[in-house]
Amino acid sequence: MTRTVVASATKETIIGFDQPFCVIGERINPTGRKVLNEELERDDFSRVEADAIAQVAAGATVLDINSGAVFSGKMAEDPRYADNNFVEPMLMPKLIEVVQNVTDCPLCIDSSVPGALENGLKAAKGRPLLNSVTGEEERLELVLPLVKKYDVPVVAISNDDTGISEDPDVRFAVAKKIVERAADYGIPAHDIVVDPLVMPIGAMATAGHQVFTLVRRLREELGVNTTCGASNISFGLPNRHGINNAFLPMAFAAGMTSAIMNPVALPVGPTKIAEKRAEVEAAGIVLPPDMDDETFVRLFGLGSTKPRPGKEMEAIRAANFLLNHDDGGGNWIKFNKPASASAANTNARAGGRRGGRAARARG
Repeated sequence: MTRTVVASATKETIIGFDQPFCVIGERINPTGRKVLNEELERDDFSRVEADAIAQVAAGATVLDINSGAVFSGKMAEDPRYADNNFVEPMLMPKLIEVVQNVTDCPLCIDSSVPGALENGLKAAKGRPLLNSVTGEEERLELVLPLVKKYDVPVVAISNDDTGISEDPDVRFAVAKKIVERAADYGIPAHDIVVDPLVMPIGAMATAGHQVFTLVRRLREELGVNTTCGASNISFGLPNRHGINNAFLPMAFAAGMTSAIMNPVALPVGPTKIAEKRAEVEAAGIVLPPDMDDETFVRLFGLGSTKPRPGKEMEAIRAANFLLNHDDGGGNWIKFNKPASASAANTNARAGGRRGGRAARARG
């Protein structure tokens, strides 16, 4: 069995055909997140801390750290900030330090800038996953020596100097090329996690079928683990969660062993709560005056005012159980147990252990 080991200083995650599906949390990424980008420019890392904690609580077993920030305000003062080769090597170790201070979850260092990758490798404890190398010659020559030097696994993306092919056979050939070139550096296949590139199903009707077929070939012919940007499949479509929820278990059943994704269902904000309360009042429904927001949103099926595991995590937990990667269904049962009951049981067990220890001490 192919097993890719990713580790922090104290915790290990194994990506493998015989392992539960590995969720790589994608939230620590300023690309497309204006508020986070602005906070990072002010050296405010509070949202990074919160995102790290929330993703681990939701079930992520690896955290992706992406340093692709654009500091437009600082550009006016110093033109060097217009260059990611200047910004990212400074930002990456800061992000890693912040995250490692709040969680011991293994990390995935994500950047297109070699300097940021190496600075991340220097800052990360344990054995992080490096994201990423492609089949482009320049990229192979820059990244593979880092992979060998620091003895870490790497994500291999199936595009090369010709771009991203719509032909799955071409994408397989690129993956094979990367695996072979890595072997030239003494990097084993079990340390390569291939991203076969998921296309949007709305733009390419065969995108789902393509990736399932590719994943099977990558497993059977190259013996490598696989990953993907899970939400790519539903890009531009309504009810993206519905598509993602179907795609992830199907990809898992085809042999995919991990995905870079958001494990967290974002909290319901005050604006949406106020709108729903107004709608309820307009319908003549009388609510208890002391009903808090959390009770209200749960009562009316809006979700929660707190971060919680998303629907995609529910689909993954179910797939783990159905594919016999959850012995006896213990994790599925725990996942579906009300938080209050879980907390009460934990407290009761802890109290019992304390009581037992006290009795033994007295005895």
